[in-house]
Amino acid sequence: MASLLGTYLRPYRAQIAVVLVLLLVQAMGNLYLPDLNGDIINNGVVKGDNDYIIRTGGLMLAVTAVLGLAAIVSVYLSARIAMGFGRDLRSAIFGKVETFSQVEVNHFGPASLITRNTNDVQQVQTVVLMALTIMISAPILIIGGIIMALRTDVPLSGLLLIVIPLMALVIALVMSRAIPLFRAVQVKIDRINQVMRETLSGIRVIRAFVRTDLEERRFDVASRDLFDTQLRVTRLFAITIPTMTLILSLSTVAVMWFGAARVDSGDLSIGNLTAFLQYLMQILFAVLTAVFMFILIPRAVVSSGRIREVLDAAPTIHDPAVAVVPDPAGGERGVVEFRNVSFGYPGAQEPVLHDVTFRAEPGRTTAIVGSTGSGKTTLINLIPRLYDATSGSILVDGVDVREMDREELWRRIGLIPQRAFLFSGTIATNLRFGDAAATDEELWHALEIAQGRDFVGEMEGGLEAPITQGGSNISGGQRQRLSIARAIVRKAPIYVFDDSFSALDFTTDARLREALGRELGGSTVIIVAQRVGTILHADQIIVMDAGRIVGRGTHRELLEANETYREIVFSQLSEAEARA
Repeated sequence: MASLLGTYLRPYRAQIAVVLVLLLVQAMGNLYLPDLNGDIINNGVVKGDNDYIIRTGGLMLAVTAVLGLAAIVSVYLSARIAMGFGRDLRSAIFGKVETFSQVEVNHFGPASLITRNTNDVQQVQTVVLMALTIMISAPILIIGGIIMALRTDVPLSGLLLIVIPLMALVIALVMSRAIPLFRAVQVKIDRINQVMRETLSGIRVIRAFVRTDLEERRFDVASRDLFDTQLRVTRLFAITIPTMTLILSLSTVAVMWFGAARVDSGDLSIGNLTAFLQYLMQILFAVLTAVFMFILIPRAVVSSGRIREVLDAAPTIHDPAVAVVPDPAGGERGVVEFRNVSFGYPGAQEPVLHDVTFRAEPGRTTAIVGSTGSGKTTLINLIPRLYDATSGSILVDGVDVREMDREELWRRIGLIPQRAFLFSGTIATNLRFGDAAATDEELWHALEIAQGRDFVGEMEGGLEAPITQGGSNISGGQRQRLSIARAIVRKAPIYVFDDSFSALDFTTDARLREALGRELGGSTVIIVAQRVGTILHADQIIVMDAGRIVGRGTHRELLEANETYREIVFSQLSEAEARA
């Protein structure tokens, strides 16, 4: 946690210095007030000197006013520092996650990444705030109080040799038990978020299969598991606070008992006894408030470790030290080439792709077909480097994608993913993900190509019609058409359609393919399709089976020569339709 605090509190060093000065002023003032109180009793009350009482009392009021002002300013600055720290840390985590490949996202899990950027940051941020207001002032009050207590009466100060180590022992025992429990709490919060996220994402499936009760029980199990662990933590600290309070009360009784004997013998004045009691209360109260910090610190230590895991994670996919930019005069723009590419997911025993080689060129449509699990989507994911090939190479415009800056690579690709995802906002803001500078006319033109102009025109607001998160307020076919339009707005030399026509009816599909052929004639088009009708007129069809290319050619060539392709075609079309 120390390295995390050191890194992200560095911009606030000047403000922290001011807070430290203010806390020092408060500590010195609080240590000075008991001394003044003892002087009033010894030199004012006992001697009956009202003028001395008024003068010293006025000084105490002035010191108290300064302390109040210092407390207000220090708390304000502490809050600004803590909130700024939390903001910067959340931004750092988010920025780091943005650099992750799918490998790292799968490793941590989306639910855990959300927890780390919200709950875990909140735990560390709370400790920063409490540290600036309590933890720093507590040692000053403890050390200063001990010095002032010794200055007041050395023999009576011997009680501190028993009380302070006893409190330290209690705190150490609590810490040793609390850290493992807090680590378990954070893991179980991850589990709660995971179950909740799955339930919200799969609500339609849950209701369709009448599994609401099952999901409620699953959430209840996760919730009770978290409840039981948090209850153990609460019980631990429920014992701690009364124990510390008991030590504080017994210490006060002991001081009164032994102090009264010393006053009676004339070795200690009443004013000094009063001051000693106040110093003792300050010392023990500082220790007691520090206990609240020790309640928070174990959980913050666990949270900071989880945050550090994310920040220290090295992305498996990263930009090269010296990026290669394809030569625009090289004559190749939009060429995608796979050379002996194999790929296996991390931890998998068998590769998903084996020795895949093919070339997709501008002005030509390359279709990829195969049964479920044949590796089609995995193949497509290698082009924009969502994953990196295990062996072999993928070239875009003659340059290995691993040698290109990723943003430069992504600018050359218009990707329409298998699951058409839209962001909350409007239709226009979603389409301008493809090109932030696109005009309304360009957006309408892209919609016309994607066969979405009609339904967008009928929506209230047109391009400014609202879209909810994920596009849940429109149909699946409409989401796919908007996703296609978003890619067309990009005006990329390469378009990759990953089964992006599955929710379209046959008429819309046909019109869309005709418009794409007309408008994207100079671009490289790669289509992954389950529906054979979508790719009958492709210039090149790649047939995949178990991660290998088992056929390559046009529809008619494959229909005559490739058994795997024939099985796929005849499972969807009659022989007359297939040969038409």
